[in-house]
Amino acid sequence: MSMIMTMSSDPHDPSKIPGHNAAVSPEESFRQAGRATAVSAIRAAMEQFGSLTGRTPEAVSGVRALPEGGWSVLVDVVELERVPATTSVMATYRVDVDATGELFACERLRRFTRGTTDI
Repeated sequence: MSMIMTMSSDPHDPSKIPGHNAAVSPEESFRQAGRATAVSAIRAAMEQFGSLTGRTPEAVSGVRALPEGGWSVLVDVVELERVPATTSVMATYRVDVDATGELFACERLRRFTRGTTDI
C-alpha cells in the first residue's frame, strides 16, 4: 500500500498529519492499538527521524506494512535550502519502525532538486 501525503501550511507542525492527536504520543498510540496503524507509524517515524537527524520532515511520500509487523515510511526532507525554492536539494529517506513504534532502520534513498519530477 502506498500513499502520498503533503503537509500543508506549516511543515514543522506534526498536528497537520491526518488523524494526529497532540494529546497522545506516538508510543501511547501504539500501546492503545496493540499494533501500529499507518497513521501512528507515520507519526512515530517522523518524530523519531527528526530527533535522530535534526532535520524536519517536509512530507511523507509513501508508507507500507512490513511482513514482520512494522512499517516502512518514506520521508522527504530539505537537505539544502536554496533560492528559488524549486532549486532546493531534497532527500527521501526510508524510515522503518517496528510493531511497537520504535525506529529500527533509516537510510537515504535518493537526493533531488525540489523542482524535478520522476518520469
